[in-house]
Amino acid sequence: MGLAKQLASVAGVGFLRPAPGTWGSLAALPLAYGIIVLGGFWLLLPLTVGVFVLGLKATETLTKTGDHDPSWIVIDEVVGQWIAIMPVAYGAGMMGAEVWRLWPGWVSGFVLFRLFDIWKPWLVGRADRRGDAMGVMLDDVVAGIFAALVSIVLAGLAHGVLMS
Repeated sequence: MGLAKQLASVAGVGFLRPAPGTWGSLAALPLAYGIIVLGGFWLLLPLTVGVFVLGLKATETLTKTGDHDPSWIVIDEVVGQWIAIMPVAYGAGMMGAEVWRLWPGWVSGFVLFRLFDIWKPWLVGRADRRGDAMGVMLDDVVAGIFAALVSIVLAGLAHGVLMS
């Protein structure tokens, strides 16, 4: 298996069945955890950008002929999932808390990201309909942003309204 295929499938995770996108999102979580433990939000952010660029290049290479979005390409799920987890990384750093203690944010980030990625509302669907490698990557970026924003709102409600 070539390097582009290894990257795009996240070392073969994209070939797991059923639901390769969910497997890709699950694979992203321990990777994000390790990154956050090593360097927090400020390491996760540039690595997310770097993986986006590498994923875009790999996806462009692999989709030149044929299917524009094969289900085994799951590097886009890693990027989107990492974006969905960024509020957890940032919050843990701001509070000086161990990142695993913010487990509700991990759960909401995962569930909400999968929901937005599957449902493809509004801008997520618009990005997906581009029909090119950038669309493959961007729909997950937007789904990750939506998941992150909803997770922030839920955390605010839990800490500001439900806990007061």
